[in-house]
Amino acid sequence: METVSAFHAFLIIEIMCFSIHIVSCNHISLKGNSPSNFLFGTASSSYQFEGAFLNDGKGLNNWDVFTHKPGTILDGTNGDTAVDQYHLYQEDLGLMNNIGVNSYRLSISWARILPTLLKGGQETCGSMFIHKYDMYFLPQHISCPGVGIQPFVTLTHYDIPQELEDRYGAWLSSLLQEDFRYYANICFKFFGDRVKYWSTFNEPNVVVIRGYRSGIYPPSHCSLPFGNCTSGDSEREPFIAAHNIILSHAAAVNIYRTKYQKKQGGSIGMVMNAVWYEPISNSLEDRLAAERAQSFYINWFLDPILHGRYPAEMHELLGADLPVFSKFDLEMLKNGLDFIGINHYTSFYSKDCMFSPCEPGPGASRTEGYALRTAQKDGVYIGEPVWYGVEENPNSTNEELFHDVKRVEYLRSYLQALADTMRTKAADVRGYFVWSLLDDFEWTSGYTVKFGLHHVDYGTLKRTPRLSASWYRQFIANNTLQILSAQE
Repeated sequence: METVSAFHAFLIIEIMCFSIHIVSCNHISLKGNSPSNFLFGTASSSYQFEGAFLNDGKGLNNWDVFTHKPGTILDGTNGDTAVDQYHLYQEDLGLMNNIGVNSYRLSISWARILPTLLKGGQETCGSMFIHKYDMYFLPQHISCPGVGIQPFVTLTHYDIPQELEDRYGAWLSSLLQEDFRYYANICFKFFGDRVKYWSTFNEPNVVVIRGYRSGIYPPSHCSLPFGNCTSGDSEREPFIAAHNIILSHAAAVNIYRTKYQKKQGGSIGMVMNAVWYEPISNSLEDRLAAERAQSFYINWFLDPILHGRYPAEMHELLGADLPVFSKFDLEMLKNGLDFIGINHYTSFYSKDCMFSPCEPGPGASRTEGYALRTAQKDGVYIGEPVWYGVEENPNSTNEELFHDVKRVEYLRSYLQALADTMRTKAADVRGYFVWSLLDDFEWTSGYTVKFGLHHVDYGTLKRTPRLSASWYRQFIANNTLQILSAQE
């Protein structure tokens, strides 16, 4: 993994890979010691974990509404209860302590902070919310012997107040920039003395693509041939929504820089979904297609924040369809970010569709960069096709539920590859988070797949560690893998 110069990278790994090459490795032993500030953690998000969807005055968010519509979720479920971390947080803190992690990635529910978007609305349930989250944000409450668990906090992990959608169309309106700035300011004010790592957004590229191009996530906007929704424009709206998210990020960073960062001593960044695109052939056209695929997927968001402009490939293909940054926007974007978080799922081949005809498929359109995405070349997958979620059925045995050998193999091999990259390419990586601490509500898949280090019985909410939890605990305790930072 390559990182942007002068920025830290927090590698936030979600164990959901479709096809990635697995390197079998029974033992990892590298010379040197892990940097004392390297973050080893697990991860969660508010809608997938908390439940308590109307408790203590919380307002409705877009996923509360979306999941209650028939046909939106594979198994017809929702996150009303999820794994009830809102009430069972003390037990979950004990699980973290048992593993020995020094960080926990979580997100805040915007609708819980602001049940109404009227200014001053945080007073409605703010005191109850702060009481609950102090258990995360006060390290002395959740510390292992000599090691505090640092909260790594995301302001928005897919869920936003439904009122934003109802009032002015959410990310399609520039009005949301001010509402996000206001919300971010509340979080920095109340929690910033305890939170040293802030992320403005989790995977905004996924939010935009699935919400405004394919329509499979809220607000379910799309148009043919990308999807069959009741409203939307798949070739125009994704770029409007992305523009407003980018400027909302800039607004939040600006207020953090000017009012809080110097006093609170934290850092702020963004977490992106990252897919690696490998050219399907060695031709110049396919190599350029792979570069365009990256530009239309991740550089789409990062280039404006880092360089003050959209990628050149996007300008070339989209022209006037691409929004323009004002002088005020560009000034605000100069604040950039302190780190980039990477959620890595998988890799694909990329095939040129600009200079040679392509069959219809993901990536092949003009607004996706004319770069067809495929997991196979000549009928062979780019890596071993695997699914790291545990899929349960009524006849599943305890061995199948708890002995997740393939996940352990993946963790081991991925950490080996990470360490090699840090040593040989001086990649400045500062943390590694496993998705996820617990089985949870997995968006449109509902509860049909489970990615937790701990199995959750959804009838009783009992948490039981899997083999992967034991492996991760031993790995951290024994320092089996010793990560070297670029500075060492």
